[in-house]
Amino acid sequence: MTSLKLTAAFGTLALLSRVSAHGIVSGIVANGAWQSGYDPSFQYSNPPPVVAGWSIPQVSDRGFVSDYTSPDIICHKGATPGGSYVSVAAGDSIELQWTEWPESHHGPVIDYLAACGDDCTTVDKTQLLFNKIDEAGLNNGDPAPGNWASDDLIANNNSWTVTIPSSIAPGKYVLRHEIIALHSAFDAGGAQNYPQCINLEVSGSGTDKLGSGTKGTELYTAQDPGILINIYYPTVTDYIIPGPALLDGSSSGSQPSVSASASTASASATSVAPSAATSSISTTSSSVSVEITASPAKPSAVISPTDDLPSSGPTTITDSDSVSDATTTLESSSTITVTTTVTPTASQPEETECSSAPDSFPAPTTDPPVAPTDTPAKPPGFPPRPSDTDGATDVQPTPLPAPVPAPAPESSTTAPVSFTSTVTGRIGKPTRFVCYIDDDEFTLSPA
Repeated sequence: MTSLKLTAAFGTLALLSRVSAHGIVSGIVANGAWQSGYDPSFQYSNPPPVVAGWSIPQVSDRGFVSDYTSPDIICHKGATPGGSYVSVAAGDSIELQWTEWPESHHGPVIDYLAACGDDCTTVDKTQLLFNKIDEAGLNNGDPAPGNWASDDLIANNNSWTVTIPSSIAPGKYVLRHEIIALHSAFDAGGAQNYPQCINLEVSGSGTDKLGSGTKGTELYTAQDPGILINIYYPTVTDYIIPGPALLDGSSSGSQPSVSASASTASASATSVAPSAATSSISTTSSSVSVEITASPAKPSAVISPTDDLPSSGPTTITDSDSVSDATTTLESSSTITVTTTVTPTASQPEETECSSAPDSFPAPTTDPPVAPTDTPAKPPGFPPRPSDTDGATDVQPTPLPAPVPAPAPESSTTAPVSFTSTVTGRIGKPTRFVCYIDDDEFTLSPA
């Protein structure tokens, strides 16, 4: 059952990978000069650009070749010779720039060289005899599917550098550059080859004219160990790169690193608080121990690491954010054991009358109010409330008392108060008034 599930998972992954964007060689750099590779869109130009890369108009889908007996395996589908050359001296390197490469398409990168006589622009590709001058395969198989030469290509900005052996004699050659994707290689015919060919004109003092080699249609078979392989399960520990043996004096395909940060990590920060904390990570090949002593303030580290921890040698990292004297020492590890000890050392803040709560509260100085027990007097005119034994017919209404008449107003014996005022009207004529004020009214009369 487990095997069936794994096979189904591989099949699904392979199906998804088939629709991924692949790539072609879009540029070649030699002697510091850049030249364009062939692009399938060139077929729509009139006239099309003349480049050293072989024409592959049928590869507009960025597809692959899986038939190792077809002429398409030599330089890709329907490939025809390039119309120019890239000049390079024997012993120098060429950088091949891919448009893109999917990360899931793990596999080897291989380079071949074949002499083409006096003219590579008209050569019969089926007669070319290829010699392997560069190869790279599995870097590390664990964890599956592993790290491969194709991953190195991606890490180097989708580019690959190949060195022309210094033993190569001056002349004209075809460089066959290839990536083999193994993500579907667990079935026969599942490996995907992406060959690209470029015309070279080699200079120098070498003497090897590459008079022998292997035809492109004979480089591989569908049953080769490096072609038919499951890179997912079990874990690959020993990969055999397919094809003939390397030519004497050729390279193993190691690539220059884009950045040294891929294998090291370091960071530093400045502590800003008086509380002390230290963190140390000491590592052996199989374990890591961590010991932390910290004050109540929680330290944190500002770390700007790169991809991986260093493979050897300690790296010191200084924590920041409320840490005055904190260091972290790291070495490579595979298992981590963490032991934490926290010892409060910082003094607690002093309490003040405002911040501290009293242990007890004073007793109240006055007695709390008590509800009155006397029954309030009823307003006049209301009958007593009938008892529960009284019937409704026994309750007789009590007439309200007659209203008390208001007392008659007292007559004033005091003479009214008066004063005289002069008012100037709108037309400017003054008018005098006499004002009388008594208890009942206010009177205004002209003088």
